[in-house]
Amino acid sequence: MKVAKVRFSETRIAFPLTSYFKILYMNRLLKFAGFLFILCFSLQGRAQSKPQFNHLTVYVTDLERATEFYKYAMMLDTIPEPFHDKRHVWFRIGAHSQLHVVSGAKEDVPHDVNIHLAFTVASLPDFIKHLEKLGVKYGNFGGEVNKIALRPDQVQQIYLQDPDGYWIEINNDRF
Repeated sequence: MKVAKVRFSETRIAFPLTSYFKILYMNRLLKFAGFLFILCFSLQGRAQSKPQFNHLTVYVTDLERATEFYKYAMMLDTIPEPFHDKRHVWFRIGAHSQLHVVSGAKEDVPHDVNIHLAFTVASLPDFIKHLEKLGVKYGNFGGEVNKIALRPDQVQQIYLQDPDGYWIEINNDRF
C-alpha cells in the first residue's frame, strides 16, 4: 500500500485585504455581541420590575405539629431559614417560592375556605391515598367529606386543613 505524501507550501502570499476583512468582521461581531449583552440586561431589568411571588407565612400555635404536617402530609422539603431561633421553619413550595411557618399564635382561629393555598399534584388519586394512609381528612369546596370537586375547566380538586385550620387546595391542573 502506497502512502501519499502531502506537501504544503512554506511560503505565504501576503494579501492585505484579508486582514482588512478579518478586522471588519471582528468589529461587526463585537458590536453584535455588545448589543446582545445590553439587550439581555435590559430585558432582565424589565422582567424583574413586576412583583414576583416569594413566600406565604402561616402563624401557628404549635411549630412542631405544623412542621410535621407540612413535611409528611404535604411532602414539602425544608430549606434553611436565617433566624435559627426555633420559631421558624421554611419550606420550598415552588422553584422560587417558599412557605414560612412561624410559631407564636395564641390560639387556633377559624379560617374561611375561600382563603387557601393551592398545590398541584401529578396524580390526585395517589395523593388522596397518601392522605388517607396518614388519616388526614379532605373534601370538596362545599365541605362534603372524601369528595372530589370538578371545576368547570375539568380540573379536579380537594380541600384539607393544616393543624391550625389553614385551608389547602390540592388539584390536578396541567397549566
